Amino acid sequence: MAKAPVLTPRADDFPRWYQDLVGKAELADNGPVRGTMVIRPYGYGLWERMQQELDARIKAAGAQNAYFPLFIPQSYLTKEAEHVEGFAPELAVVTHGGGKELEEPVVVRPTSETIVNDCFSKWVQSYRDLPLLINQWANVVRWELRPRVFLRTTEFLWQEGHTAHATYEDARDYAARIHREVYADFLENVLAMDVVPGRKTVRERFAGAINTLTLEGMMGDGKALQMTTSHELGQNFAKAFATRYLSKDGREEYVWQTSWGSTTRLVGALVMMHGDDDGLRIPPRLAPVQVVVVAVKDDDAVLATVREIGDRLRTAGIRVHVDDRVDTPFGRRAVDWELKGVPVRVEVGPRDVENGTVVLVRRVAGSKEPTPIGVLSEVLPKVLEDDQALLLAQSRERRDDRTVEVTTVEEAAEAASTGWARIAWETLGVEGEARLAEQGVSVRCLVAADGSVPERDDQPGNVAVVARAY
Repeated sequence: MAKAPVLTPRADDFPRWYQDLVGKAELADNGPVRGTMVIRPYGYGLWERMQQELDARIKAAGAQNAYFPLFIPQSYLTKEAEHVEGFAPELAVVTHGGGKELEEPVVVRPTSETIVNDCFSKWVQSYRDLPLLINQWANVVRWELRPRVFLRTTEFLWQEGHTAHATYEDARDYAARIHREVYADFLENVLAMDVVPGRKTVRERFAGAINTLTLEGMMGDGKALQMTTSHELGQNFAKAFATRYLSKDGREEYVWQTSWGSTTRLVGALVMMHGDDDGLRIPPRLAPVQVVVVAVKDDDAVLATVREIGDRLRTAGIRVHVDDRVDTPFGRRAVDWELKGVPVRVEVGPRDVENGTVVLVRRVAGSKEPTPIGVLSEVLPKVLEDDQALLLAQSRERRDDRTVEVTTVEEAAEAASTGWARIAWETLGVEGEARLAEQGVSVRCLVAADGSVPERDDQPGNVAVVARAY
């Protein structure tokens, strides 16, 4: 009788495979309130590594971290009409506190543009105070009707950047810089994700923005996922909150602003883009544990060897974990590390100790080969970099293979059942976009003819990237 697979095969039921993997790899559980999640230590370890990499890039772009309140007066959201309309269906509103009805209801933070502007209007007086570049790491609440762990949850974790600038050009360039130097660099060079940088259509852009830049990734089932966004807010919030500054020539001017964010959705993206039927595959540059050294049997020489190897690899700058839990069967532990997607497994048994070798198991490449113990510190850094590059190449190959060029709305909708479509924006237009939306298909972004990010929605040669999306 065939042994049942640990995970539902992706080809049989992709959503069930995703749920199986999130649970069995111990990434997260559902919380007691519908739509909430408990992020388990292994899942949170991935998020911490993402935080570290993103935070370094955000600070390199000149922004400083701060923190703003979780509760926002409801009246603040009504000051920017498009913003409140966009978020109204998702708001969680507190009407009672301390056993009494509140004089004014407060909203649990869905995003912080309004409360940030309340502060910016006090902090910005002169052109000398600009640019003001602020980021915060926080949680937000958006009441989701169709929650899915990591991808869409009522409460999630994120970073949100908010900036104020003296000119439109400075704000525009900074939003583009965050898009390129923080998000695109992180996704490609750390998460090993091939993504398409583009500009959102008016229909899809952030409520209250004049432009939204996005990075879209193709998941293992061919659907799209919006990975990160960077918004030009123009002066919409500045005018609503009277965020002004005195210019060099003595005139009072409204600031120009940006906001930008990335969320724990990236953990879900990691699962869906790189995972396979055996579990996660973690990019080595991200992995909290890059190499796990596993004792195959309860043997004094084996245990001494795995601990010695662990010490050597740490000294070499590799993030390593020693698995000497010999009271748990080796096969069970091997499956567990496969599920968790640790890039390299170094297996050590009694015969390996005698031969001065180990078995090197590469999760991404899927290879298994004997390797001398003495060369591990030299070999492993190259192995990790090779597997990092392989993951990126595989994600790019998937997108290339499952993206087609089309010329009609009908062809675009059909292509979106298995992957992505590209269609000239002048052919599709706003009317075609609306027709696609009726079929559950959206324009993920607009790209220029040369693959760059267009400066305008109506720029000649713009191409619409069309897909079903999470």
